[in-house]
Amino acid sequence: MNQIDPSPDESRAGDSLLGLSQRQPPANMQAEQALLGALLTNNRAYDRVSDFLTGEHFADTVNGRIYDSIARRIEAGHLADPVTLRAEFEHSGLLDSVGGTAYLGRLLTAMVGIINAGDYGRAIHDAWVRRQLIDIGETVVNNAFGARPDLDGVDQIAASEEALFRLATEKGQDGGFTSFDRALADALDVAEKAFHRSGDVVGLTTGLRDLDKKTGGLHPSDLLILAGRPAMGKTALATKIAFSAARALMREAQDAAPGTQPKGSVAIFSLEMSAEQLATRILSEQASVSGERIRRGDIGQKEFDRFVHVTRELAQLPLHIDDTPAISLSAMRTRCRRLARTKGLSLVVVDYLQLMRPSVGTRPESRVLEISMITQGLKAIAKELSVPVIALSQLSRQVESREDKRPMLSDLRESGSIEQDADAVMFVYRDQYYLQQRQPKETAHESSEKYQTAMEEWQRKMDLAHNRAELILEKQRHGPTGTVHLFFEGEFTRFGDLDLVHDT
Repeated sequence: MNQIDPSPDESRAGDSLLGLSQRQPPANMQAEQALLGALLTNNRAYDRVSDFLTGEHFADTVNGRIYDSIARRIEAGHLADPVTLRAEFEHSGLLDSVGGTAYLGRLLTAMVGIINAGDYGRAIHDAWVRRQLIDIGETVVNNAFGARPDLDGVDQIAASEEALFRLATEKGQDGGFTSFDRALADALDVAEKAFHRSGDVVGLTTGLRDLDKKTGGLHPSDLLILAGRPAMGKTALATKIAFSAARALMREAQDAAPGTQPKGSVAIFSLEMSAEQLATRILSEQASVSGERIRRGDIGQKEFDRFVHVTRELAQLPLHIDDTPAISLSAMRTRCRRLARTKGLSLVVVDYLQLMRPSVGTRPESRVLEISMITQGLKAIAKELSVPVIALSQLSRQVESREDKRPMLSDLRESGSIEQDADAVMFVYRDQYYLQQRQPKETAHESSEKYQTAMEEWQRKMDLAHNRAELILEKQRHGPTGTVHLFFEGEFTRFGDLDLVHDT
């Protein structure tokens, strides 16, 4: 059987890959030994590295275990030097491979200066980050060659991005305190912006006056949960808020200078409805044309002209819809980052979180843990991109078994994690929906008089509940809770302000 010789290009590629595989992973043994020597000489040097360095960051596992032993003694308030560590290492046999406890003495001679401990630590950490990048790169290459046949190309990209994100956020960035004067300056800056704004809205407006008064608008880094039973209008309300926020961003840009593009945009991840269905809802609301009639084509020329006019106006709004079904958390994060980089990002709406998947490559043991990972991830997106995130959520069926069907926090599906991670939890409730199902039946009453009385009472309650909805603000970390009464027009699935005691 004839062997086919590789082409020159293939030979060069193979040589290049072979060269990469023969390289030694990044490591700085001198820095590792110098840092350990500095720590054994003066334990106060530990303060310079303790907030970002752990034993796993050392390339030499023996050095890493020595560092962990030193750290344990120092954090327990004990002295860590060759004398106090000798018994521990002799008993464990840890140092046998490097010459025994005499190695501790060699570490003392490797110490260059205590003042340099922070620089040694950062050099060790940087080498560790580089080794992690090499591992991620090897995984990417192996998966692309077919090591993970369960992941298609798009999922592999998402998994790679997720691995890089974890490296950047969990271990790759230095943490630390913010001085109180800096925190005060930031707080004063927020207060100044609020002072110069008209009305009660400090953050991004929801388009609902009374809700803005309770919350001050939508604030960066907040995760807000909007929950309700089916047919309560969760999607319609979230769409109303998203549309109002996008219109406010456009108006702000136009007020600054006509023709200016908005500095931010609104992203809607619609996992249940298509982008076309969601757009139809917004058009129905703004054009006051029933969505059902739009789908049937049952509209006149005037209504169609109004429909076209509104479409042209709405086309300018900085509103973006992603209708990918069962999108993963890592893919959502990637798309939010891209939108923030290219168009600016001011608000994210997710409809709804139970339809999401956790990050690619994770396999939660239970549904509760899976939802917990998703809510924590959404909160992380809000903090990383400094934008409010509104996530819609379903409620459990236990609501239906109660006489009063107004939701409570315990009604949230997998409620522990959702309630814990959210900065605000809101429930949308329409009494009219349940009253319609309780219309009295004549056969259930002993006489026509009792039936008539029941019908009159039912009609009275229906009149009170007609075109009304309640937005129950059950939890809010930064403000009061309570109920916001809203106007709801079922024909156009439209929410608005309800004037009960307000002057118009």
